[in-house]
Amino acid sequence: MIDWLVPAVPLFKAAHIIGLVIWVGGLLVLPLMLTRHSPDISRDDYRTIRTASHITYTLFVTPAAVIAVIAGTWLIFLREVYVPWMFAKLAFVAALVMAHAWIGHVVARVGEEPSEHTPPAAYVPIALVIVPVLMILTLVLAKPVLGWIAFPDWLTEPRSGQFFFDTPRR
Repeated sequence: MIDWLVPAVPLFKAAHIIGLVIWVGGLLVLPLMLTRHSPDISRDDYRTIRTASHITYTLFVTPAAVIAVIAGTWLIFLREVYVPWMFAKLAFVAALVMAHAWIGHVVARVGEEPSEHTPPAAYVPIALVIVPVLMILTLVLAKPVLGWIAFPDWLTEPRSGQFFFDTPRR
């Protein structure tokens, strides 16, 4: 472990948790905002909803996602968590990133094609967010052994010399 970064672990955890709360909260709210993107409403209301969803996605949700991923990545290396449950968690984080990208695509499409846009049903994108979040929480809080999954040694042990700092072997 990097000795001079050990005191920063609580700061990385705080940044990770705050980023996650904002990211997931935004991913749950944006589908509800997108259901309000109906061409049937007045032009001014449509513009207001479009602007609000665009600002929410670009200024809050996406930066929070970046902060959560960067802080989480640093925590993996600082806490030396090279265990199967972490790799399973990362698979669900990838699913959350894909949901984030899809919601961003829908937000962008709403602005580009307002007359051709049909608002998505709110339960579809919300389900794409809730399932990975519940699995991530389950894996992080339970920390199951997952011994039945065979991982190669190079994936579960740090390799020396790959970073600008030394990662000790166990």
